[in-house]
Amino acid sequence: MSQVDVNGAHSATRSGSTTPNVLLDVQNLKKYFPIRRGFFSRIVGNVKAVDDVSFRVHAGETLGLVGESGCGKTTTGRVILRALDPSAGEIWFADADMGRINVAELEKAQLKRMRRNMQMVFQDPYSSLNPRMTLLQNVGEPLLVNNMASGRALEDRVAELLRVVGLRPEYMNRYPHAFSGGQRQRIGIARALALNPQLVVLDEPVSALDVSVQAQILNLLQDLQRQFGLTYLFVAHDLSVVEHISDRVVVMYVGQIVENAKTSDLFTQPLHPYTEALLSAVPKPDPRQRSVPIVLEGDVADPANPPSGCYFHPRCRYSDGKRCVNELPALRELSTGRTVRCHYAEQLTLMGVAG
Repeated sequence: MSQVDVNGAHSATRSGSTTPNVLLDVQNLKKYFPIRRGFFSRIVGNVKAVDDVSFRVHAGETLGLVGESGCGKTTTGRVILRALDPSAGEIWFADADMGRINVAELEKAQLKRMRRNMQMVFQDPYSSLNPRMTLLQNVGEPLLVNNMASGRALEDRVAELLRVVGLRPEYMNRYPHAFSGGQRQRIGIARALALNPQLVVLDEPVSALDVSVQAQILNLLQDLQRQFGLTYLFVAHDLSVVEHISDRVVVMYVGQIVENAKTSDLFTQPLHPYTEALLSAVPKPDPRQRSVPIVLEGDVADPANPPSGCYFHPRCRYSDGKRCVNELPALRELSTGRTVRCHYAEQLTLMGVAG
């Protein structure tokens, strides 16, 4: 395997070349959690956390995965990494070592090899690090588990990783409690980079941080992406953050994708009413422009008992009350690279952030 060395040099395999080659191809992914009741714990239903999700991530790009809490975006990221086993679907990954593989079908030994090239940065920097382990042990653990470094070589590698994320190597013998939230997230990023991954799943990596620290971490992630040719799946609910870092955006609602578009297209001209409502809540930097958020009526649909027809129709101000209630819209492509799940996407003129 071609490795990124400690000086930051990388091979063509990891550089994210200009050709839009697909690194991750998710097809009809489903994750259902069974509902059990009674003395014998019989299955009486399922929570459809991820319900027939399909998208692609190209090498070297950042794909934003957004939606309200409970929409299934974090579960999607964990299923892709096989932290959770999928209920159905395929997860094709262009692994640098094993070639094109279906992650959903890998055995335990193969998963261990695959995870060298697919890593995760967790949301909470306070609980994602072992408080009983030093920085050397936290960051170096992936290298030890995969037999890639030990002894002095391990210390040198951890020291270089700390420098890369903006921390001093002298800190490696300290424990996580001695660091701020932003510093802990830098440690989590260093640990994710230890094995030279191709794909990094970022599960709301800045949502637990102060706004000023958020900007520093986002800039660091972009610098690391350019330096090491990384590909990001960026899970978030803050659209202003997603706009800053993402090349494309996938919007999820109750386990389904409702829109997929380039970031600039989605923010200036959304095609789905749910996307319009999310964008209306994005703060505007100009104090002379007053934003009027679209208040969605009712509650988020229950993934264990979704409504008939379009899942969004009980909260949609454009619903016709007939077709939207009775017919589930398909996720269809309206233009190249632009898909939407709405019966009337062509007829609606929705307002983006620029509006």
